[in-house]
Amino acid sequence: MAIKKILIVDDSPTERHHLVTLLNGQGYELETAENGEEAIALAKETKPDLILMDVVMPGLNGFQTTRALSRETATQEIPVIICTSKDQESDRAWGMRQGASDYLVKPVEKAALQSAIQRLENKIAGPSTTTL
Repeated sequence: MAIKKILIVDDSPTERHHLVTLLNGQGYELETAENGEEAIALAKETKPDLILMDVVMPGLNGFQTTRALSRETATQEIPVIICTSKDQESDRAWGMRQGASDYLVKPVEKAALQSAIQRLENKIAGPSTTTL
């Protein structure tokens, strides 16, 4: 399954715009949310193929939101890539324990984001089966 619909979650309009700009023109349908609560509601409603999640947000932070999404039957199959300024190894480990599929540190670069999305698509597709 190819990733077509991406939900970008960040309380900063500047960061949302940056991620939208990185992904624009690549054939993705992009949606945005400003906080964790809105992200959970949108994820249940629109079923994106991928969520890009900030961590530091008012209300539910990105770790809490990722954990909630990964435990909710309706959203647990949606991969989450955390995109945050929190660059400590303990933050990365905690994010992955909450259910994230990948972890990128801001400022997110286009090549790193494309690479993370490609890894997810390869993982979703599974190993290729070649018959001899």
